[in-house]
Amino acid sequence: MGESGVLVEWDWWTVDFGDEHAGAVGVLVGGGEPGPVYFDVGSGSDVPSTRHWSAYDGRYRRPRAEVLRAVCACGWRGAAEYPLDWATVGDRPLYEADVDLTGPLADWTAHLSVVREAAVPLPEPLTALLVEIAERLNVTAAGAPLAALRAAAMLERIAAQVGREAASALCDDGLSAETVATGLGTSYSKALVMLLTAQDR
Repeated sequence: MGESGVLVEWDWWTVDFGDEHAGAVGVLVGGGEPGPVYFDVGSGSDVPSTRHWSAYDGRYRRPRAEVLRAVCACGWRGAAEYPLDWATVGDRPLYEADVDLTGPLADWTAHLSVVREAAVPLPEPLTALLVEIAERLNVTAAGAPLAALRAAAMLERIAAQVGREAASALCDDGLSAETVATGLGTSYSKALVMLLTAQDR
C-alpha cells in the first residue's frame, strides 16, 4: 500500500475487494502525479509523509493540486479530471474547504463495477449467509466483544483452510494466475502466490 514510510490514506474501501481495490482522490500537478508530501516535525530520521489529496494545498512549500481524479490501489487511474477552484478554496487548507468529491467517487465506483462484473459471482445463498454472519458479528461485537473476536478468529481459520483447498483445486484444473486474479477481483501477484502456495502443499 504505497512506498516505504509513506502513509497512504484511502478514502474508500469495500468488503468485496478490501485493500486490493481501495480508492482515493488523486491529484495532478503540472499534468503528472506529484511525489509524497513530507511533514517537517523537527530532527530525526523518520519523516512522516502522505499522498492524501488534501495535503497538496501549496502551503509550507507543498505542491498545489491543480486537478483531482479517482485512483485505485490496483493502479487504475480515472480518465476524468476535476479542476480545483482555488478562487473558491482561497487560503484555507484543503481539508477545511468544501471540495466536491462526488466526481472521483463516482468514477471509482464505476471502476469497481467493472471489476465486480469480471469477478466470479457468489451463489446467492452464500452471499445471504455472509451478510447475516457480518450482521451478527457486529451485534456481538457491541455486546460481547471478546466473543466476537473469538468468532472472527474461528472464521479466519475456516477461511484459510477452505482457501487452501479451493486454490489446490484450481491448480489441479490448470487455471492460470491471470484467470484467478480476474475471478477474484485481485492482483495477479496475489493470485500467483495463492496458486504457488497450494502447489507446495
